[in-house]
Amino acid sequence: MAYVKWSFETLNAFCKDVFRKFGFSGDEADTITDVLLTADLYGIESHGMQRMVRYHKGLEKGTIHGDAKPEIVFETPISAVIDGHSGMGQLVGVFAMQKAIEKAKATGVGIVTVRESNHYGIAGYYAKMACDEGLLGFSCTNSEAIMVPTFGRKAMLGSNPIAVAMPADPYPFFFDSSTTVVTRGKLEMYNKMGKPLPEGWALDENGQPSQDAPRVLANIVGKNGGGIVPLGGATETLGSHKGYGYGMLAEIFSSILSQGVTSAECCTFDDKTGICHGFAAINPAAFGDPDAIRAHFNEYLQELRDSPKAEGAARIYTHGEKEVEAEQDRRENGIQVNDGTMVELADLCQYLGLDFSSYFPGYELPAEFAGFTGNY
Repeated sequence: MAYVKWSFETLNAFCKDVFRKFGFSGDEADTITDVLLTADLYGIESHGMQRMVRYHKGLEKGTIHGDAKPEIVFETPISAVIDGHSGMGQLVGVFAMQKAIEKAKATGVGIVTVRESNHYGIAGYYAKMACDEGLLGFSCTNSEAIMVPTFGRKAMLGSNPIAVAMPADPYPFFFDSSTTVVTRGKLEMYNKMGKPLPEGWALDENGQPSQDAPRVLANIVGKNGGGIVPLGGATETLGSHKGYGYGMLAEIFSSILSQGVTSAECCTFDDKTGICHGFAAINPAAFGDPDAIRAHFNEYLQELRDSPKAEGAARIYTHGEKEVEAEQDRRENGIQVNDGTMVELADLCQYLGLDFSSYFPGYELPAEFAGFTGNY
């Protein structure tokens, strides 16, 4: 499928109106929208606007409780456990990281774990919240099981991303990665484009390599076996066990410490997903002069950029540079949206009673989707 570009302002207004229509307050709609469009601005299409259909389904089905408020159920000066009561993941996540930041500023460190939440978008958004406050930020989450453990043939862990962000100049350090080779959202994008999956991404129900996106996605939803492989691939030779282990680290900080639902059980309920998160904020002042630590970090990051390049390579990036450049480009030149996602947005407008053409003037749905409604 093709892509069409829209300005950030257009998509921002659309998203906010949609979430208000779903019953969220103005401030809540602003927060959810900011998380989603940060992903699109960074070039992480899999976790941007194309996820709106997932939230619609969750609200409609009742696994997302739109009026729920997060609650602190256990707390110490440096830690907290939060029950999200199946609320919107972005709202739960922001609440939890704000609590971690508050504790880090008071004591030097804040560690918060969350149970009973929902999909919260990109993990890096929350790590960046701490970074923007001059702190080292960490965030992770579990999710519906999509990762097949090394030597297995059934998905038992989620994409279980881990994100870390730390202040630096001229670019903050920003690392955000799933512990699977790709996220489920990437498979959804290939499915929308009608393209075969790249080799080495996924396994079928028998634990054999598969490039069939619809089949792999159907198996994930139906719990039929198969799924996405860990970072490193399907065998120990290239480090499959390492990605599997990283996924377990995310599980420990999210579902285990919170005593919540593990990835193997996530999204198996009628009235919740059970998704859990982990957050931490660390104040560099707990280790000395924050400015001196930042200067030391800056120096090393620059050494990395200036280190010898491979033959034919023009540049070595440090984590976060590409996101900064992508955001600048998309704010100036617009954000690309897949035609398949536009179809979903049109259907969403029909469901909510919004005028699709007023948000996206001149856009016509692809001919094969003329009259489409209700089938996503």
